[in-house]
Amino acid sequence: MQSKSSNIMGAFLTMFGAACWGISGCTGQYLFTRQGMDAFWLAPIRLFLAGVLLCGYFLIRNPKLLFAPWHGRRNIIDLLIYGIAGVSGCQMLYFTTIQLAGAGMATILQNISPVFILMVVCWQARRMPRGFEVGSVILALVGLFFLTTHGSLDGLAVSPEALVTGLCCAVCVVIYTVWPRNLQQQFPTPVLQGWAFLVGGILFSLLCRPWESGYVPNAMGWLGIAVVVIIGNVVAFCCFMQGVKMVGAQKASLYSFAEPVTAAVISTLGLGSAFTFWDALGFGCIFLMLVLLAKPEHPSARAPKPAEART
Repeated sequence: MQSKSSNIMGAFLTMFGAACWGISGCTGQYLFTRQGMDAFWLAPIRLFLAGVLLCGYFLIRNPKLLFAPWHGRRNIIDLLIYGIAGVSGCQMLYFTTIQLAGAGMATILQNISPVFILMVVCWQARRMPRGFEVGSVILALVGLFFLTTHGSLDGLAVSPEALVTGLCCAVCVVIYTVWPRNLQQQFPTPVLQGWAFLVGGILFSLLCRPWESGYVPNAMGWLGIAVVVIIGNVVAFCCFMQGVKMVGAQKASLYSFAEPVTAAVISTLGLGSAFTFWDALGFGCIFLMLVLLAKPEHPSARAPKPAEART
């Protein structure tokens, strides 16, 4: 049984980490719209630099701890899946969606992830969704309809490409939220984050080859990169994942709504992005979805832990 103080701290960490993502997403939007950067240039560099910072820190402080996650076949597989398909894949798709549709839309599409987490939970427990869970899925679909169509059946308010990358980003959120339980039981979150960033940064740098673009940032560009690396990667992921460890994936999904709220406020007031009545309805539906999914479960109905389900 977790203490009240532990739950409060976990809630704070997940909300703070999510708000840092919102700040980082808006910074990314600024870099794309005002500095001429490209998502396939920024994301690999962001991942690599964040990985170097965290791994470099532990290399100096505790080299044995740094390399410990690479011992054991299962740990290696878990770390690669967590780092590439989870954390790094999410970052690549998130920034691509920001470039296509703006930070507010990217973060709210990403927050459809609890629906996918619900599917995983039901599959692990070998049960059908309960009534309130079905209601949460309906709310998510209605919210997604309002956000992507603005209430009109004549066409999409966002590009199909942004819709696809945003929903795929949500799948990656599921992976990095649910998958690493086995690793988190053994190693500190910052160590896992460091390797996730570094491995993903190297892989996506080789795929995207940002050095071939010829783009050179100015002073504001470098400042923006520092914000997305330090606040958006190192601080946000470490705080959020530590919070997930303390309060669980489903409650963390509710608290993570701080991200789209932060992104919507900053992008609307600071970057001049449009925020319509339909966007507000969509936000409201998805927030209600998160509230429903955060309801406490009866102990007999809980799903097995992700790590236990894969043994």
